[in-house]
Amino acid sequence: MQLESITEEDTQVIRRLILAPGEHTVWHADACRRFTVVVRGERLGIEYQDGERIEFEVHAGMSGWDDPEARVHRATNLGNSAYEEVVSFYRSGSGVDPQPAAGSV
Repeated sequence: MQLESITEEDTQVIRRLILAPGEHTVWHADACRRFTVVVRGERLGIEYQDGERIEFEVHAGMSGWDDPEARVHRATNLGNSAYEEVVSFYRSGSGVDPQPAAGSV
């Protein structure tokens, strides 16, 4: 997993995430509203710690808004090529971690 911070201000963080095929993010929650743009990819899975799983097709240019998600989860690249996204997080103030790891939620 490659995670890069592109820029950060008091109320906004922009990050780029790249997952190789089969790779997944760390278990985390989403603490703030966000806007995601898929740069490349084919299929993504979201697995929640409570056992729920969802899978969906993705493609370059796919974009959308998401609200905070308190349930701990992780994303997995289910495609045959790299998955890449750029996400803008809109946080309530400086120092708020937009995606706190599972142990710190």
